[in-house]
Amino acid sequence: GSHWTTLTTQRFMLCPRWPFVAVTALLGVTLDTVLAFSSATTTKSCATAQTFVVWTRSIRSTVSSLADSTRTTLKMAPIGFVGLGIMGEGMAGRLLSEGIAGTSDDNALVIWNRTGSKCTALSEKFPDKKIIIKETAREVVEACESTYSMLSTPEASKIVFEGDNGVLAGVSSGKSIVDCATLAEADMQRMNAAVVEKGGRFLEAPVSGSKGPAAMGSLIFLCAGSEELFNEVKDNGLTAMGKASHFFGAEVGAGTRAKLVVNSLMGTMLAAFGEGLALSESVGLDPNTMIEVIGQGAIQSPMFNLKGPKMVVKDHAPNFPLKHAHKDMKLASDMAKAAGVEYSVMDSAEKLFRSARDDEDLKLADEDFSAVFERVHKESTSEFSKKRMSS
Repeated sequence: GSHWTTLTTQRFMLCPRWPFVAVTALLGVTLDTVLAFSSATTTKSCATAQTFVVWTRSIRSTVSSLADSTRTTLKMAPIGFVGLGIMGEGMAGRLLSEGIAGTSDDNALVIWNRTGSKCTALSEKFPDKKIIIKETAREVVEACESTYSMLSTPEASKIVFEGDNGVLAGVSSGKSIVDCATLAEADMQRMNAAVVEKGGRFLEAPVSGSKGPAAMGSLIFLCAGSEELFNEVKDNGLTAMGKASHFFGAEVGAGTRAKLVVNSLMGTMLAAFGEGLALSESVGLDPNTMIEVIGQGAIQSPMFNLKGPKMVVKDHAPNFPLKHAHKDMKLASDMAKAAGVEYSVMDSAEKLFRSARDDEDLKLADEDFSAVFERVHKESTSEFSKKRMSS
């Protein structure tokens, strides 16, 4: 703009020229513009105008070539993915469908999963893509510069990361790990330290979203760790798999803290929604009409609109298993306690989810977290709830 043109021209007139050639290029102000502006006020500063113009154009050409070369190198490198469960399957699929990986032998998607049939299924789903299935997580990391990991629980993550043929065993200087699981803060910090110690880079990148958003590429990544790695993956891999990426700083653990706050709030919202819906049914209000009413006011939520109608008809096909939702809520409650924060509302919701997870009769642990609604009705004594539970 004119402000930057004026400032750059003044510096050009008074100081050595070379540094400001670079500045004009970086600011997007053409040197031709600066020189034209300068010549309107003085003729003395234009003696070497054409020389500087040539230099600037040469610099820009070189920078552009380097950028294109870098993008090509990054695009053509194999990409690893460890963990093809409810979330990982959709995420890996997005890397393939968006052309981030699998476009050629040099750009293959290299995968591993504890249940090998998941790898075969992904390969069959994308027959025109180059997918390489490895026998171990270690082999995936060894074959790729960057590897994404998405494991379902802290226990699974620990085994896959630390095992003899696990992720860490494949890390060497120059390797990069992007871990998308939701773990305890201490777990992420331990993994980061282990990767860095072996000369690698680590980015924690837990996601907000469930099975549907993973398949549609609308996850939200909550990242911390290597900013260099974040900048490398945010506009390709993360963009293919998500609708937004946030970087919380170099301190690993910050991304996990953000994720636990989000999931604890989400679980509490759904628990409250379930109680409100159960109350509506029990006092003779049509639940679907009430879902519509709630969706029209200040408390509207996409989650209520999506889950509500399914909850009414007992459809709890898992997108985000209840046991995983409870795991995150418990971690958040522990975090709040350690931070000295009053968390009684969230703690009550965590206890409700815990009772739902442990209910041997209802067997809700592997159902969607919306199934906490069944536990609400079981604990209720209204005639409607009794009838629902017996049907």
